[in-house]
Amino acid sequence: MTETTVLTGPEYAPTNGNKPDRLIIFLHGLGANGDDLISLAPVLSQVFPTAQFLAPNAPDPCDMTPMGLQWFSLQDMNRKQLQSGADAVTPVLHRYLDEQLARFSLTPDRVAIIGFSQGTMLALHAMPKYSGLVAGVLGFSGMLIDPESLADEDIRKPPTLLIHGTEDQVVPAEMSKISGEALKMAGFDTEVAFSKGLGHSIDEPGLRLGIEFLLRAFGDKEVPEPEMEEG
Repeated sequence: MTETTVLTGPEYAPTNGNKPDRLIIFLHGLGANGDDLISLAPVLSQVFPTAQFLAPNAPDPCDMTPMGLQWFSLQDMNRKQLQSGADAVTPVLHRYLDEQLARFSLTPDRVAIIGFSQGTMLALHAMPKYSGLVAGVLGFSGMLIDPESLADEDIRKPPTLLIHGTEDQVVPAEMSKISGEALKMAGFDTEVAFSKGLGHSIDEPGLRLGIEFLLRAFGDKEVPEPEMEEG
């Protein structure tokens, strides 16, 4: 990754065929890529037919697996190391958001961020530092890296929903509880929910909660019921 790194990744256009009136941006987890979460777009597009879905690929090869990408290294889980890594990629994500907003002639309040695992870590770290206030941050199976940074008076405070499986063996569910408490203490409108018996994943009940949150975040009146694939 360099200072001029440009993020690219798969996209899913509005199903109504019109120009998008909102962006829903996925931030994937460690060792994955944009293809991982863009697979949720067909389901979410049933509820958000006017949304452009974007799933940028993280900029660096994963240093813990032979395949996949990473937003920053997780080899050293020391908080200062994590903060340094997230700090380095945050401007890259901010530029990407600026580019997409200009591309579609939209404002930050028409953007929602959905993160999973490391993508949630990045979203919670980067979006309070963004120049504009986004509609909301939906974070699955992640955690807040640097609670101390929330004391900065200049940060943005987007509505936030954290969802976590109670049996997560990768990122303990306690991390979302602790993160949610820190966000609330800092004045964020934050909710935390847990999927009973779920590991490091996203399940249908969690996705439905996320959809309800996004509808509120965007100020939508109607609540269509998405069709979930069985399996």
